[in-house]
Amino acid sequence: MELSGKLAVVTGGTRGVGAGIARAFVAAGAEVIAAARRAPEVPCEGVEFRPLDVRDPASARRFFEGLPRLDVLVNNAGGTPYRLLTEADAERHARVLELNLTAPLTVSLAAYELLRRARGSVVMIGSVSGGRPSPGSAAYGAAKAGLESLARSMAVEWAPEVRVNTLVVGMVRTELAHLHYGGARGVAAVSRTVPLGRLAEPADVGAAAVFLASDAAAYVTGAALQVHGGGERPAFLDAVTAGEA
Repeated sequence: MELSGKLAVVTGGTRGVGAGIARAFVAAGAEVIAAARRAPEVPCEGVEFRPLDVRDPASARRFFEGLPRLDVLVNNAGGTPYRLLTEADAERHARVLELNLTAPLTVSLAAYELLRRARGSVVMIGSVSGGRPSPGSAAYGAAKAGLESLARSMAVEWAPEVRVNTLVVGMVRTELAHLHYGGARGVAAVSRTVPLGRLAEPADVGAAAVFLASDAAAYVTGAALQVHGGGERPAFLDAVTAGEA
């Protein structure tokens, strides 16, 4: 899965999952640009930082007009705070939809002509939240469901010049995992709910992204690759076990 000679842009590539993807692409031989609003606190060797607000169409167009070529676009930028639907107004939820669904479309359209010339590929970073109820992050889950659908349609419209695929990512141990899962004990407890017994590392997501961007996946487009360690154990099984105790 060599990417030597390829130029990849990773949005939100300065920390967390995005930084893991950027490092994986560097290790595979690619030239990598991390595009984000703020520079990384800890620069990654081999990764060039360039500022980009993925929600601004004019900024996105200028960004890609400044590149000589583009082989791979990874739409990773996104996220959401924990917020029940009734605890915020519609405008706040709409901003989550904008960042996680509209922005990847904005960036992909801005990058399209370069990708078409290179016969390149787009990798969307989706989430298991898009395939199940997501209380506390409902707008995020809806956006990720829409992102996977967008990728499938984009794959058909842009074939055969541009491949488009989605990584459906589960829980990841990033530098902020302890805040999401309640400290070290919470991370350990949550890890036990994953069939493979641990949270993903950013490198796991990076390796899957490299595969989708490589020639090894030359006939893969419109696909959704699950990167979730086997998913989540159904809650009813634990309820049955508790009832038998």
